[in-house]
Amino acid sequence: MSDYWTPAHHAVEFEDAETLARLLAEGADPDEVFSNMTLLTHAIDVEGDRSLQSGKPLTVHTTAVLLAFGADPELADPDGHTPMDMAEHYGHDPAAKLLRAHIGGR
Repeated sequence: MSDYWTPAHHAVEFEDAETLARLLAEGADPDEVFSNMTLLTHAIDVEGDRSLQSGKPLTVHTTAVLLAFGADPELADPDGHTPMDMAEHYGHDPAAKLLRAHIGGR
């Protein structure tokens, strides 16, 4: 399935923050939508799901990179889910705190 992701969504899927930052610096749209997910909802979904499956602590690096490059913290995906909805679904408090900081700073 990874062969079908856009390059930015592929980086998000594999939590490759370095590649994601490079792609965004080269002009990738931080609000890109693919497969009914924005990059930001995808990032929070991957971070939350990986933590649930592995039992390891939540990470926030791909979410932070996206927000640093201007991803809209309030942009809903085509199904109507906002990044905050996704963070709340997973109990992803670090992502929720970052989202609130970026929403408040707009």
